[in-house]
Amino acid sequence: MTETTEYRNALPLQSMLFEYRLEAILGAGSFGMTYLGWDTNLEKHVAIKEYLPTELAVRALDGSVVPVTSGHEHDYKWGLERFILEARTLAKFGHPHIVRVNRYFESNGTGYMVMDYEKGEPLNEQLKRKPNPDEASLKTILQPLLDGLRAVHQAGFLHRDIKPGNISIRENSSPVLIDFGAARQ
Repeated sequence: MTETTEYRNALPLQSMLFEYRLEAILGAGSFGMTYLGWDTNLEKHVAIKEYLPTELAVRALDGSVVPVTSGHEHDYKWGLERFILEARTLAKFGHPHIVRVNRYFESNGTGYMVMDYEKGEPLNEQLKRKPNPDEASLKTILQPLLDGLRAVHQAGFLHRDIKPGNISIRENSSPVLIDFGAARQ
């Protein structure tokens, strides 16, 4: 987990988003940030993905997310609509190898997706340690993911961003596809 100081656009750790307390930053990319949250109602960890595209928006002093210029407002809102569609897409699936979305809400001028927290390690990190896995190891990762993708495709969606960084290997060694940011119907 990463320190907040590395991400100037991050919300302060220990701050609250409704019933969720932000405990750590799990990752950040060009389209947003993912926090480790604590659900104070259900008393369990969750992953909270925040829409914050770095080319289009910044965090204002009051904590809200705003477009960097008025010229970026249309693109920001279009992206936010796509983020909502991602949440709705993921919420339709109840597959053990696809991350489950439990809630979507808007706050601070942006959107948040609350997902199951899948404790594990990204496949790309495992591949750094062992760059040439054997066929049996690859099959234990790929076969469950392909089963999950079959469900996605049968529902009329394409993932469009399958890569080792979007696959997490849980502590029990089972894989889960965790990011559907590029998914399209």
